[in-house]
Amino acid sequence: MGFVVNLNGHKTHEIVQKGIQILINLTHRGACGCDPQTGDGAGILIQIPHAFFERECKTLGISLPSPGEYGVGMMFLPVDPHERILCEGIVERIAEEEGLTVLGWRDTPLNGNAIGRMARGSQPYIEQIFIKRGPEMDQDAFERKLYVVRKRAENQIVESDFKEKEYFYVPSLSSRTVVYKGLLLAPQITEFYKELLEPDLASALCLVHQRFSTNTFPSWKLAHPYRYICHNGEINTLRGNMNWMFARQSTLASPLFGDDIKKLLPIITPGGSDSAMIDNAVELLTMAGRSLPHVMAMLIPEAWEHEPTMPDEVKAFYEYHASLMEPWDGPADIAFTDGRVVGAKLDRNGLRPGRYFITHDGLVVMASEAGVLPVAPENIRVKGRLAPGRM
Repeated sequence: MGFVVNLNGHKTHEIVQKGIQILINLTHRGACGCDPQTGDGAGILIQIPHAFFERECKTLGISLPSPGEYGVGMMFLPVDPHERILCEGIVERIAEEEGLTVLGWRDTPLNGNAIGRMARGSQPYIEQIFIKRGPEMDQDAFERKLYVVRKRAENQIVESDFKEKEYFYVPSLSSRTVVYKGLLLAPQITEFYKELLEPDLASALCLVHQRFSTNTFPSWKLAHPYRYICHNGEINTLRGNMNWMFARQSTLASPLFGDDIKKLLPIITPGGSDSAMIDNAVELLTMAGRSLPHVMAMLIPEAWEHEPTMPDEVKAFYEYHASLMEPWDGPADIAFTDGRVVGAKLDRNGLRPGRYFITHDGLVVMASEAGVLPVAPENIRVKGRLAPGRM
């Protein structure tokens, strides 16, 4: 996995191109099945490309408001037309009930011939939904409402008798980020999602991942990136982490969510991989008001108890949070973003590699190995690797 980001926050298509180049250069780290054209999963996460979506939606008769005032949902839906329409109706009804306005749907342009036979056999129908935020709602409150809409829709469809309900999945539903992923090999991503090559599809950051499935069978929904993270490694304490999250559900409370907190249960979506489940935890803790670096330090703490050189206030931070949250332990290099900040965190034992460099012209490139992007040596200002437990 890896990311590239413009330190000045300047959005360009070049950042997306560089992210895809990193992904393709990491192809050898991924895996495929008995069908060599079906990968274990690949994907990218970018900031919402407003100019691109504004142009595309205008051709559909959809008028988008200003950036931040609408959200984009990347939706995996049933292939059966009847069940797909029912799923769309559920999402629309719930969005309206939560005080939001559905602006419309857009079929994501795809090239099914670009992927393997097995990937095509389980390919969902992929659409994008555009939702306008409610009056007097700031962007953070809007993000929380989109979270509630997604969780309610997931729960209702899971409880339905739809034959193809396994196809329903929401890779992203946000006013800040959008995820393009699937059961792909890295070089297939721009052939399958053709719009990733559009010059006005711009972002200041690009998070990428090529999957080597370990504990779960490869599927469209288990490809990375997730909504906040992509992960290289394994969470070894997963069963305990899941049980503790489930045990605390009845006592969860948040002044930001109020009564909506009950609509989010279960926090950990059943059937997910270890990466999917830690993403569920990151999402809840971030939506409840913590900064994303704060959340990552809670979930994957440093080895702090017997560290003589660590400042007392840092030890106090970890000691306090140890009473709230068990560490999600195991070999892990996790890249994370909420569309505003992007970073990476290494497990306390340093059992996964994380290398980075910063250029004089304002790029930060981080990946699970060195050499993912060709850069002139004289343009590199700083380079290094993540130390155990560091961010």
